[in-house]
Amino acid sequence: MTQPNILLITTDQLRRDSLGCYGGTVIDTPHLDRLAASSTIYDNAWTASPWCLPSRSSIMTGCYPHTHRAYSNFRDCRLPPERPNLYNATSALGYHVTHVGKCHYAPVPYGETLPDRTLPYQEFRDYYLSLGIDDLDLQDDKQVSVWFRDDYAEELDQAGHLEAYRAKVWDRDAAKVFTFPAPAEWHPDAWVGRKAVQRIRSAGPGPQFQWVSISGPHFPFDPPAEYLGRVDPARLDDPVVAGDLDDPARMHYWSRHGAPGRWIESGRNDRYDDDYWRRLRTNYYANVALIDDVIGDVITAAEQRFGDDLVVIFTPDHGEMLGNHGIWGKGHCFYNDVLGVPFLVRRPGVEPGRSGDLVSLIDIFPTVVELADGDPGDVDGLSLIGTARHETVLSEGEGFLTATDGRHKLALAEAHGRRFAELYDLAEDPTELTPVTGHPAHAEPERDLRAAITTALLPTALP
Repeated sequence: MTQPNILLITTDQLRRDSLGCYGGTVIDTPHLDRLAASSTIYDNAWTASPWCLPSRSSIMTGCYPHTHRAYSNFRDCRLPPERPNLYNATSALGYHVTHVGKCHYAPVPYGETLPDRTLPYQEFRDYYLSLGIDDLDLQDDKQVSVWFRDDYAEELDQAGHLEAYRAKVWDRDAAKVFTFPAPAEWHPDAWVGRKAVQRIRSAGPGPQFQWVSISGPHFPFDPPAEYLGRVDPARLDDPVVAGDLDDPARMHYWSRHGAPGRWIESGRNDRYDDDYWRRLRTNYYANVALIDDVIGDVITAAEQRFGDDLVVIFTPDHGEMLGNHGIWGKGHCFYNDVLGVPFLVRRPGVEPGRSGDLVSLIDIFPTVVELADGDPGDVDGLSLIGTARHETVLSEGEGFLTATDGRHKLALAEAHGRRFAELYDLAEDPTELTPVTGHPAHAEPERDLRAAITTALLPTALP
């Protein structure tokens, strides 16, 4: 079997409905739509976690957080270098491994950050390399690049723009919504695209595994000003807010009204007015337009360098609430805005089309390893090359777990001294406004989803 070159492109916090190939109309996304036209478009794809670190660790290993144990953005449960992952597995199969952009496989030391300094980050870079990366250009998140001196921060400082970006990120009055305070080519997402194109064009002989990991449109919502004009204000709908989170018994009541701890990034969301939400949404979509341009450059470079012998996989690590239900962010979040993700796979010789199969981002690892002519081993994910598919998939993190069969979704959580359980019928209630937990008409799917959770978690409780 000839080993194809494999290009994995990920973004951070990208909504499925922001892309034209998934029905989005607020902006044009011609480059991702072109990729979609030659790919399998998965309409029922789910992330393994609403947090960056657990989700990325699941993409890396093909396992759920309860298996790989890196289940939190805030606890140091990093992956051991000897554990099979996308880097060391493809490297062992003869691939040259390149990563450009965000890694985030270890918790960021948030408590050490300072508004007037960008701190050293070499320890994290060394850890990432130990996982099996041959070439690394690190831009480990927009805010991280302000707080810590990764490769992007170093170059941004040399260009004279780091101080201005740091001031914007730390500006509490901006509430994470501003335009990028430097030329567009120095935006972190543009930098990642530029470095990726350079790596692709300079790739040596032999099969290549290249992961291009874009930090946007994760907050801060900071597009270059010239991209605001790419957003159609007539198509920018208001957020879906229906008063469904006014009941303290609802799981995300605290996400809207504020509470101590890290229930969702944005704290009290009921303090924001309509103008804030519209600016936030406009900036978000403008950042997606930039990302579409970046991905267009990356794919064009890969097609020119590798020809038809190229696999392209595209997905984010998770989505973003974007004001729906009156909240933004993603942490501890069960809504489809966050858990349902775009997922495109282009393989030579495979006819493009749409698939309603229930798939998960844990399926990336076994798919890539099998494409590379290897054996994925015992993982939670299923290779998309075969015919086996999930009956249910999970999304989980610290104190939080959901299960879905694609029609119903059960969310369980424990926070603020309470336990929560909410079941939704996604066909009848796609915006997830009214839980049907305990309703006799939905007793069977609720029972089955609880059983699926128990079956998945039981091995972790056994000696």
